[in-house]
This record gives sequence, structure tokens and C-alpha cells, in this order.
Amino acid sequence: MKAKELQAMNKNELETKVADLKAELFNLRFQLATGQLQNTMVIQGVKRDIARCMTVLRQLEQKDAQ
Repeated sequence: MKAKELQAMNKNELETKVADLKAELFNLRFQLATGQLQNTMVIQGVKRDIARCMTVLRQLEQKDAQ
């Protein structure tokens, strides 16, 4: 997911996206533990998407505070 796509979202959409990504990360970790995950790089990509969402959320909070 691109940062520009995330910046177009509002705060509620971003919070929902973070929750969905965290659930996906949990499922991927579970698959990794059981040996079902073929591509482990997917975990890294999901972590980066979560970080991007959190960064955009923080930017929105800072903009609202001003």
C-alpha cells in the first residue's frame, strides 16, 4: 500500500486498516509457526504497511493539534 493512498483516508478508515493488518499479521505468524507459510517476506510487508498507517495517523493527529 502506498503512502499517498493512506493519506487520502480519514482517521476512522486508517484505524480500521491498522486493525485488519494486525489481524492479518497474527494469521501469518500462526501459519509460520505451523509451517504453512511459503513466503516469509509477506510478514515484513505487512509490518511495513502497519508502520505506514501508524505514521499517517500520527501526522493527522499532529495536524489536528495545531
